Parts: sequence; C-alpha cells; structure tokens
Amino acid sequence: MTEQRNMPEVIIKLWDDGDLGLLRQLNSPEMTVHFGGPETEEKILSRHKRYYEIAQKGTGRMFKILLLPQLEVVGSVGYWDQTWQGESIYEIGWSVLPAFQGRGIATEATAKAITSIKSEKKHRFIHAFPKINNPASNAICRKLGFSWIDECDFEYPIGTIIRCNDWRLTVGENE
Repeated sequence: MTEQRNMPEVIIKLWDDGDLGLLRQLNSPEMTVHFGGPETEEKILSRHKRYYEIAQKGTGRMFKILLLPQLEVVGSVGYWDQTWQGESIYEIGWSVLPAFQGRGIATEATAKAITSIKSEKKHRFIHAFPKINNPASNAICRKLGFSWIDECDFEYPIGTIIRCNDWRLTVGENE
C-alpha cells in the first residue's frame, strides 16, 4: 500500500497536432542518447505527423503524459503495430523529460498504455526493446511484468543497429 501512495498520478491523452513542442523537447541529445542522437527538423515534423495520425489509421496510439494535478506535459508513451520474428505484435515505447525522470512516471504511463492495448484485443503480445545499457527502461519492463526473452539486434533509427533486450508481455489469447 505504501508504494501505491507514493506513485505519481498521471494521465495519458492522445497525441494531437499541438504536441510538436513536446516532440522537440524529447529530441534533445540527452533524451536521444539511446537512439543515436537527435533527429533533423524534417524528421521531427514527419514523426509528429505519424504520431497524431497513428490512432486514425488503427495501427497504434501515441499519447502525451500529463502529471497531475497541474496537467504538466512531461513525456510520451505509445504503441504501434510491428512484425517481430514473423509475428504481428505491438511494440511499446516511452520517454519522460529529464526533470521528471526517476519518479515512476514512465512506469505509470506505460501501465495506462497497456490497459489501452488490452481493450483493443488486437495482438497477443507487446514487445519493448530497450538498449541493454538502459537500466531505467529495462527496470520498467520488469516492474510491469514483461518477460525477458533475449538480447537482440534491433534497427533504430532506420539504418542503425542497436543491441537491445527483447521484453514481452502477453495481453491476449489469440490474434
């Protein structure tokens, strides 16, 4: 019970056209150290468009994370269709601004995104692919009940191979 009381209160809201500023904040060198560094403005604009259109296309959802009670925008969490080792899955990812890290915000927001995934009943598994040297993101996977599958090579961003852990969470019986 004590741990529950100390958890931050967050809500997640669908990404919209007004969230470009957040994406620019998440594109800092500090925030992209595990992803090969900041993207160009052209790539940021393209990503932003993908983020706010993904729900309309039915291929996932991207959310901004808001910290209560002030409704301060502190990061993002989302999931999207992916094919992994020949299987249709959801891939999930999250990012919290540096000033808000270490408070459980990403864990709480990701748990809410998982609830959204479960309501869709689309894929059997969710996978997360944090870099092997990203202890915070790997800890989130453990806290949320993901099973560690193995280390793997993963392409992100496109054209760059990174060494990751493959974490899997079962959310459905069948696809």
